Amino acid sequence: MNEDSLMHPPEFVIKPRSHTVWEKQCVRLHCTVSGWPDPRVVWYKNNVAIDPLANPGKYKLESRYNVHSLEINRCDFDDTAQYHASAMNSKGEQSAFASVVVKRFKGDVDESLPSPRQGPVSEYGITFQTHIVDQFGVSFGREGETMSLGCTVIIYPALNRYQPEVEWYRDDVLLSPSKWTHMHWSGDRATLTLTHLNKEDEGLYTLRVTTKSGYETYSAYVFVRDADAEVEGAPGAPLDVRCLDANKDYIIVTWKQPAVDGGNSILGYFVDRCEVGTTHWIQCNDTPVKFARFPVTGLVEGRSYTFRVRAVNKSGMSRPSRVSEPVAAMDPADRARMRGTSAPWTGQIIVTEEEPAESVVPGRPLELQVTEATKNYVVLSWKPPGEKGLEGVMYYVEKCISGTDSWQRVNTEIPVKSPRFALFDLAEGKSYSFRVRCCNSAGVGEPSDPTEATTVGDKLDIPSAPGKVVPTRNTDTSVVVSWEASRDAKELVGYYIESSVVGSNVWEPCNNKPVNATRFICHGLMTGETYVFRVRAVNAAGLSQFSPESEPVEVKAAIGGGIPHGVLSKMGPGGNVGQLTEHRPRWTGTHETVQSPPDTMQKHSKAQADTEVRQGAGAAELYPAEGKNKGGKRGSVSWAPDLAKTMPSESGSVSDPLTDTVKAAHLDPVAAKVQDEAVKARKFSVDDNREKPRPRRGSAASPAPPYGITVLECVRDSMVLAWKQPNFIGGADITGYFVDYREVIDGVPGKWHEANIRAVSERAYRVSDLKENKKYQFQVRAANMAGVGIPSLPSNTFLCEEWTIAVPGPPHDLQIREVRSDSLVLLWKPPVYQGRDPVNGFYVDIKEAEAPEEAWRGVNNKATEKSFIKIKNLKEGEAYVFRVRAQNKAGVGNTSDVTEPVPAVTKPGTKEIVVDVDDDGIISLNFECSGMTPDSKFVWSKNYEEISDASRLTVETKGNKSKAVFKSPGEEDIGIYSCLVTHTDGASSSYTLSEEELKRLLEISHDHKFPIIPLKSELAVELLEKGRVRFWLQAEKISPNGKVNYIFNDNAVSQGEKYKMNFDKNTGVIEMIMESLTPADEGTYTFQLQDGKATNQSSLVLIGDVFKQLQQESEFQRKEWFRKQGPHFIEYLGYEVTPECCVILKCKVGNMKKETSALWYKDGHQIKSDEHLGFTEGVLKLEIAQRDIPADAANNTESPIPRRLKISKKDAGVYEVVLKDDRGKDTSTLNLTDQGFKDLMNEVFSFIANSSTPLKVTSTDEGIRLYTFVSYYNDLLQVTWHYKDSAIAFSDRIKSGVVGEQLWLQITEPTEKDMGKYAIEFNDGKGGLRRTLELSGQAFDDAFAEFQRLKAAAIAERNRARVAGGLPDVVTIQEGKALNLTCNISGNPVPEVTWLKNDREITSDEHCILKFESGKFASFTITGVNTSDSGKYSILVKNKYGTESGDFTVSVFIPDEAGGKKK
Repeated sequence: MNEDSLMHPPEFVIKPRSHTVWEKQCVRLHCTVSGWPDPRVVWYKNNVAIDPLANPGKYKLESRYNVHSLEINRCDFDDTAQYHASAMNSKGEQSAFASVVVKRFKGDVDESLPSPRQGPVSEYGITFQTHIVDQFGVSFGREGETMSLGCTVIIYPALNRYQPEVEWYRDDVLLSPSKWTHMHWSGDRATLTLTHLNKEDEGLYTLRVTTKSGYETYSAYVFVRDADAEVEGAPGAPLDVRCLDANKDYIIVTWKQPAVDGGNSILGYFVDRCEVGTTHWIQCNDTPVKFARFPVTGLVEGRSYTFRVRAVNKSGMSRPSRVSEPVAAMDPADRARMRGTSAPWTGQIIVTEEEPAESVVPGRPLELQVTEATKNYVVLSWKPPGEKGLEGVMYYVEKCISGTDSWQRVNTEIPVKSPRFALFDLAEGKSYSFRVRCCNSAGVGEPSDPTEATTVGDKLDIPSAPGKVVPTRNTDTSVVVSWEASRDAKELVGYYIESSVVGSNVWEPCNNKPVNATRFICHGLMTGETYVFRVRAVNAAGLSQFSPESEPVEVKAAIGGGIPHGVLSKMGPGGNVGQLTEHRPRWTGTHETVQSPPDTMQKHSKAQADTEVRQGAGAAELYPAEGKNKGGKRGSVSWAPDLAKTMPSESGSVSDPLTDTVKAAHLDPVAAKVQDEAVKARKFSVDDNREKPRPRRGSAASPAPPYGITVLECVRDSMVLAWKQPNFIGGADITGYFVDYREVIDGVPGKWHEANIRAVSERAYRVSDLKENKKYQFQVRAANMAGVGIPSLPSNTFLCEEWTIAVPGPPHDLQIREVRSDSLVLLWKPPVYQGRDPVNGFYVDIKEAEAPEEAWRGVNNKATEKSFIKIKNLKEGEAYVFRVRAQNKAGVGNTSDVTEPVPAVTKPGTKEIVVDVDDDGIISLNFECSGMTPDSKFVWSKNYEEISDASRLTVETKGNKSKAVFKSPGEEDIGIYSCLVTHTDGASSSYTLSEEELKRLLEISHDHKFPIIPLKSELAVELLEKGRVRFWLQAEKISPNGKVNYIFNDNAVSQGEKYKMNFDKNTGVIEMIMESLTPADEGTYTFQLQDGKATNQSSLVLIGDVFKQLQQESEFQRKEWFRKQGPHFIEYLGYEVTPECCVILKCKVGNMKKETSALWYKDGHQIKSDEHLGFTEGVLKLEIAQRDIPADAANNTESPIPRRLKISKKDAGVYEVVLKDDRGKDTSTLNLTDQGFKDLMNEVFSFIANSSTPLKVTSTDEGIRLYTFVSYYNDLLQVTWHYKDSAIAFSDRIKSGVVGEQLWLQITEPTEKDMGKYAIEFNDGKGGLRRTLELSGQAFDDAFAEFQRLKAAAIAERNRARVAGGLPDVVTIQEGKALNLTCNISGNPVPEVTWLKNDREITSDEHCILKFESGKFASFTITGVNTSDSGKYSILVKNKYGTESGDFTVSVFIPDEAGGKKK
């Protein structure tokens, strides 16, 4: 077994094999079992544990290397039995079965062996009789007390050398001596002492005394109540503290919640730990946990701990629970090695030397999964990696919130040593994934595959409240309480029951330890008091809500006595107790929660027998016992009209014996031959009988013999028989049956003996006091008022041996009802023998009567828990046969006997159950039968169980009609109701009362009891013209005699000045009109209608905000009506923005005339803009973004061009329009301040944005410019430039601006980094609008090239040679004067300067001095001018970027010449 595997229950790898051996031989059974912790294997013979010490030399038990064997020496007949090995550990229990059959050669008898045992098992010829007397009763204790239970045991004959085996059980679990339980056997008295009571000690205690001749048991219940709380109002202590999943990193502690919460809800639990060997308790959790399961961490590896739990509510802390069993904090594999299974000594010691291996980084952990998740913690488990080297590995756990990829290591400080881990401090409601890494000295390995997302929270829901609680009288101090189980409850722990004396309102717990069943006997009640009960369920998540309270029940003894000591009858499917006439308690050897009921039959001596009926029986004619066999087995039911009494279907017949050898021994050859002859005789009698008329009632005869005797169950000393009702009952109802039996020895039948002295009414009976391993035959007689009929033919020969097969026996007593052309209903009784586990369902098979055996097919694919089924989709006229199989956990048992063929035909005159609701609202089911006889009776059933309780249903029968009347229909009445008419040809019918049908019938019943006037519409309110208020409703139909009462706040109101009432009886419209509403009119308005017996009313509540809103609306409508009598606004003042971004204020008016004036105001001042004020078709307009005349067109009076003025904050204000004439006035106001003005501007901005052109690019000598044009620009417009979806941070290199209607972005000296997506976003207060441009690729290259070209041109323009100024155009100078001219020269590089005279270059000399200084200043000097110096002069400057010239003219004149003549 893998040491690192998780705990798992036992599993049989090899199961024991059955053997057939000869007498005196030895036989060995062996099996191989796996499981962890190591299972404990116990061998059983016929469900009794085998003790080798009690039979020295007979049995030998061995267990080595998980192989377990049982060896039986010198087998004899007594060793023929069923054996099984039961393997058990803390995770569960498994069993495997095998049979041993011992054969003997004919005539080969070993005289040295004891003779075959007759009757009960004896020892050396002695039969022991055991009696338990001086018994303990139902006991009550309190936590902390000591209690002793004892019984006196009388064994006859008394042998000093012989001691019986004495065992004590609690809830069918064997008790062992411990510090809590002490056991003592004095030779005649057995005592069990509970040294320190705790609630774990509560339960059903059973004393079992076993001798060689059998055993005897006695049981009684022990109740343990909570000790007084240390703090008043504190809860009771938790119970049943256990440790699960223990390893070196943590231990999971579980417990059960207490029944007593101290009057306040339990807030949670604290878990304490104590190291074994110390007395110091340490609290394990800082905050209380509500879930009854908690992983305790922080333990020291290898040390042992005990745990306890305390509950807390707002009043305080409970007492601590009983401490758990010690558990060691170590891995399961280490614990197994410490217990150890060592190999056998071989006598050799082999020493090897291994090369040191290099460390290997471990691989990925495997199969990581979340094994448990609550809101407080999550538990992970995984398997170690396959590659991990020779050294040990440890683990790191990582978590990740779902939807992210961020993994966080949980155990950062200390690695995990075990392949399990508990995580705390996770956020409730969040989803996590987990993964694990391995590590060793070589490093940390790769992570495992992550888990699926796990949401932190309690996966286990608190169970739903149990259903209906039904108390039943039991004894003078106890009541049997049963309830409906919680639906869909998961991991249910059990139920708590509470009781309360009616009227006290004080609830007391009836049990302090949860019970798993749905029935419980509540003891310790006060005789004569009336109690009610309630139940709640509990699981690890918490306690459910309480069930509804039960009906009150008075505590007094039930008729016939109650169930003693809390021992409940064994429950069948559906919770019904089997209806056998006699059923003795027996020990099954398994852990059952309840025991079978005690024997309720009183046995009398034959002298006390009632034999008058038998003696009065005349010689009766032999009537047929069985019908004719058609194509298969003989039928097992009779659905003919001779049904004497209809009983609930709940039992069944037996399955085949365990082995073929035993099966062969059941039927004696001689008896079989006699039986075959009897069958032939019965076949002859069938036809003969069918031709005979039935006796009339006046000439009743004794009934024909029953037939079809089968065995339903067989134990060591008794057998349960079943048989079929006679085909002819003698004209009178059968009153009972008598059973006889006889022993068959070597095929020779003995004398008949009476099995029952008093007649039994059932067709099933337990024959007791038989001898084990003996063969018997049986016969049955039927009795009626005419006497006891002749006995049936002897049954087959049956062997009396205990059945031990796992699957249940077959159902029995199949009945067919409600036969129709396409359907019928099949009923049956569950098997008496349930097998190893209770029956949990049934399968029904069908085939055509004449079809072969291979034609059998299933009716239901899913097992039904009910003991009846409606079979549909039958073919009309076809005859069918049916059979039923039962199943339990072990599997499906054998089939029942096959029914008689049933044709699917609806017989003439067949009626169905009709539901009716009379005028008084009484609901009833009605059935009529046309084929009744004088002896016929109506038998009503619910869910096919005869109704005997008249508290809910009353049956009335008159002639051929029967009525079942419901007294107070409710949910408890839901079910299938059927009616059967006896002594007919099968007249029957059923009606299903579902929850929906019940609801429908109750509504009809209520309508019939309290007829109402139907309404088309309920009371409503509406507003009329002038704000008047109208209350109205409409009835569907009302006669002229109908009346109406008008109610306001419980006071009647009538016609008057305030109220106007109208009642149109033709249309059913009822109305009340009020002119207006005042605060005094707040309240409830009701119209009460009456029309003969029928009534109805409808109310309308007008209070609070509803009334205020209606009143305000009424007042508004009233004012509106008066307003509209004069000039008024149809549409109030608003604004409109045109595509040209003009803002126009407009309103729509009505009821205007010539004298009506319309005045505009802004901020209280009248606007003097008559030329812009228009009134056309009821619409007033005012343009506030007005047009103006440009300055250059001011003088153009013919057609001045208007210019729009930009709307600005100056236009914000409150605008008002007033309409006024002699009829009144109306005012409309528009607030264009703050948010109003902002909304207006946003709409203007929206138009501007939509008018923008697509974003374009152009180049300048400075860089690249992006731009867009808008049709109209406003200074308040906000735009944002984006680059790659991020807002641009402006700088000296990147700037934006506006020129006219152009919005631009300038990128100076662009580079490739400036390539990308650009956008301009217009903000209009809504979604805005973006224009984008992708400046990359060719677009960028073209723009960048153009920028380079323009930049070069600008540089050239800026640096070319240039004459900046300083030269005049004309110089006039007197001869002899000096001329000095200077001009500025610019250019880079410094230009070359050339002077020209009359387009010819001149050079500098003494007369004309030319200078060029500092590269900037050029001078022209003539020291003394003369007439020859006159002319056109030019200066020519030139560098690499260009050439430029400057010209001037010099004119020299002589002053002596008259007039100053110039030259």
